[in-house]
Amino acid sequence: MNTPWRPSSRAFARVEISWDDRDMTETVPVALGERSYDVVIDTGLLPEAGSRLAPFFRRSRTVVVTDETVASLHLAALQSGLEAGGIESEAVIVPAGEGSKSWPMLERVVEALLSHRVERDDLIVAFGGGVIGDLAGFAAAILRRGVGFIQIPTSLLAQVDSSVGGKTGINSPLGKNLIGAFHQPRHVLIDIDILDTLSDREFLSGYGEVVKYGLLGDADFFDWLETEGPRLRDGDKSGRIEAVRRSVKAKADIVSRDEKEHGDRALLNLGHTFGHALEAATGYSDRLLHGEGVAVGMGLAFDLSARLGLCAQETPSRVAAHFADMGMKRSLADIPGDLPDADGLIELMAQDKKVVGGVPAFIVCRAIGEAFVERDVPPEAVRAVLQEALK
Repeated sequence: MNTPWRPSSRAFARVEISWDDRDMTETVPVALGERSYDVVIDTGLLPEAGSRLAPFFRRSRTVVVTDETVASLHLAALQSGLEAGGIESEAVIVPAGEGSKSWPMLERVVEALLSHRVERDDLIVAFGGGVIGDLAGFAAAILRRGVGFIQIPTSLLAQVDSSVGGKTGINSPLGKNLIGAFHQPRHVLIDIDILDTLSDREFLSGYGEVVKYGLLGDADFFDWLETEGPRLRDGDKSGRIEAVRRSVKAKADIVSRDEKEHGDRALLNLGHTFGHALEAATGYSDRLLHGEGVAVGMGLAFDLSARLGLCAQETPSRVAAHFADMGMKRSLADIPGDLPDADGLIELMAQDKKVVGGVPAFIVCRAIGEAFVERDVPPEAVRAVLQEALK
């Protein structure tokens, strides 16, 4: 499939929102027939969680799966909000970090949910970043052959990416997200206020996924981010709502047309083939957060596109310049510690879940906003890009 994806007007309709004039919650539908759901975006949603979520519960009780960091910051507020709406809750708390996306932690979560007597018609709540959404969602998918769950994402990365679309799973030592299932949430509740507690590094990691939507399908959105990105980074609420809304609309549009990644949804992996290999090379540790790997990976994807003669030679520099303006990781040199050589990284790419016939697919671009899937990338071109980046 070599046709660049371009957004429908519904996916990226530009809406200018004045913070002082806002009086409506943003709701983005994910249209999947009987499994459709809404993504609700606003500030101040945790205190309203009970009243907003009560209609989804058969029994007025739930189990919240979260991590130690989120629990210390926000669990009391969420449970208070649930209680105010008549929903009782228990919590299962796991260690923070990518290491929790593992078989041992999945077993612990499933057993904990069973001990709390979660029934097939109950809903659990995934309350955290991408790790918690993936872990809790996968636990929900296999518990009693499938229970429902609700996503309340607490990181920018989870708000704009992993909480929408139903991908759940854990990691293998051989690669990221190699074990999992498609299991759509029943509802997604995005409270922009939660982003105030993120570190600068965590926010910028998520911002890498925001930029992705502009780079793969909407040059106007990337133009907007070049101007407004520093304002988002520095805490502007209206800008953050607009960026999250546009990102979620972009993903919802693609997921609605291609739920299980047989076509356009693969474009959401821009930068991920490189990025996942870098995450594996760094042991899924704090050396490289997921969004940082995606950002570096997107830079490499544009380098590869330029080397293949697909885009102008100056395009990768423009992408790198924006990452530099935002203070983001943008090259292999920004990753602390040693990395494998080019052949070692290529070997890690061969374990990517998108490999077909042993050959990894790459998302490449003809320009900013014009991405497509290419399965016939010459290995020597990939090797040359990595060797140049490792210098």
